[in-house]
Amino acid sequence: MKELTLGYLLDLIIGDPQNPIHPIRLIGNLCKGIENYFRKKLSKSLKMAGLSTWISVVLVVFVFSNLILRFSYNFNYILGVIISGIIIYFCIATKSLKVEALKVVKALKDNNIEEARHRLSYIVGRDTKNLNEEEILRAVVETIAENISDGVVAPIFYAGLFGAPFALVYKAVNTMDSMFGYKNDKYYEFGYFPAKFDDIFNYIPARITGYLIVIAAFILRMDYKNSYKIYKRDRYNHSSPNSAHPESAVAGALGLKLGGANYYFGKLVEKPTIGDEIKKIEVKDVNKTSNILYMVSFLSYLIAILLSLMGEILI
Repeated sequence: MKELTLGYLLDLIIGDPQNPIHPIRLIGNLCKGIENYFRKKLSKSLKMAGLSTWISVVLVVFVFSNLILRFSYNFNYILGVIISGIIIYFCIATKSLKVEALKVVKALKDNNIEEARHRLSYIVGRDTKNLNEEEILRAVVETIAENISDGVVAPIFYAGLFGAPFALVYKAVNTMDSMFGYKNDKYYEFGYFPAKFDDIFNYIPARITGYLIVIAAFILRMDYKNSYKIYKRDRYNHSSPNSAHPESAVAGALGLKLGGANYYFGKLVEKPTIGDEIKKIEVKDVNKTSNILYMVSFLSYLIAILLSLMGEILI
């Protein structure tokens, strides 16, 4: 419980540190190295190469983080709490989501749409070079909404239930999906299992997130009734079984239409829309989405603390 509180507060205060030894970057390098090995070793079966990569990365991350924490706690209990809290901190992205979103908004406010497109390209997978202001704002809102689940609620949820090592394992699973989960020639077969396992790990957190967004909309005096209505109606309007859960609840709370067609790597990809266009999207909708992000972050922290306390009582 102390470890989760420390990690949560560090994220809110400091945000994501930009340095080359960030654990998630190290996990990304690990993924790439193991991918290269198994692509050569199992070149005749890329699905098995992808599965072998996934298993290897998860095992390395889990065993290594457990060894570090066991050594830390054995050496000094307070040191163990600090190291565990720092690991959890690296897994949560509340402040960094808001910071990166506001960089895009600032560029728009400065009437620098090229800079806004450039900043946006760091946080979305779609092509950004031809987007207009409305499309940029929609992309920012969608990105914050989707990442409320896998960037905030899921790591807090797993940290509360199983501790820092499992939170880091979750981030490894999520990282592999973002690296390998593409439906292109290179990763269609190789990324099959990494994408499926990411869906499994996010299944419960995504649904918790949807309901927490509705509650957050009520607390923040937004349209929580419409948030719930659109959530129930549009939560499966996505090729992913999880992504539309937070997006639909946010779309309803703000009265926006999200989703639809976007270009990826120069190819137009048609997607269902999410929500109803009750109003045109504005800059202030990014701020409202950020407020939802922070409220859901706090609510998920409280739930995780309760889960942690229940676990201690039962044990």
